[in-house]
Amino acid sequence: MKKQTKKMIAPMVITGLFVLYYVAYFSLLMAMLDGIWKYILGIVPLLLSGVMLKVCIERMKEIKEGEEDDLSQY
Repeated sequence: MKKQTKKMIAPMVITGLFVLYYVAYFSLLMAMLDGIWKYILGIVPLLLSGVMLKVCIERMKEIKEGEEDDLSQY
């Protein structure tokens, strides 16, 4: 397995776990709440899962470009 591929596994696993958690939380809110509140409070977990996916995609691009340790630049 290539070194880059190994470095991509952890961000993908963590992102997957967070997205599953947010979707489960969204489903729980939709089942428990009534009225407009379930849509207002339910949209937050979906937005957070979208942000997590975007950050994961950006991280994959960084790893492919060779910027594995971008904190060392600061």
